[in-house]
Amino acid sequence: MLRVRTLAALTAAAASGILLLPAQAQAAGSVHLYKIYYDSPGTDRGGNYSLNGEWVQIRNTTAYAVNLRGWTLTDAANHKYTFGTFTLGAGKIVTVRTGKGTNNATSVFQNRGWYVWNNDKDTATLRKSTGTWVDGCSYNSTQVDYKWC
Repeated sequence: MLRVRTLAALTAAAASGILLLPAQAQAAGSVHLYKIYYDSPGTDRGGNYSLNGEWVQIRNTTAYAVNLRGWTLTDAANHKYTFGTFTLGAGKIVTVRTGKGTNNATSVFQNRGWYVWNNDKDTATLRKSTGTWVDGCSYNSTQVDYKWC
């Protein structure tokens, strides 16, 4: 009897729009980590081209633009990139590059002088400006240079 009441309450809440069931939440889309290219091509000597060869992509699968101002991307060692003024359009991807460059609609730059993402294992974490966890993606391999999240 308790199961029937619980199911009825959940169904009523979902129907009224108060609660998103898993299938509905997926249909609504999300902002999430999409791909990490953690081992840039060639020898890691710290040149800007090489630094920008390692990156993390963030994808917006919602139907709306999302303001990422204040959102953070960190690795396991707590290297932190904080988004400045940036809006990720509906259905768009932004690439967060490690090295120096000029931010635009498709790439932002951490302006670092050394690598962030370990070549063997690490974890990327994306958080809102409030500190709320949004997504995480870990890898543990030297067999490939990237990870689809």
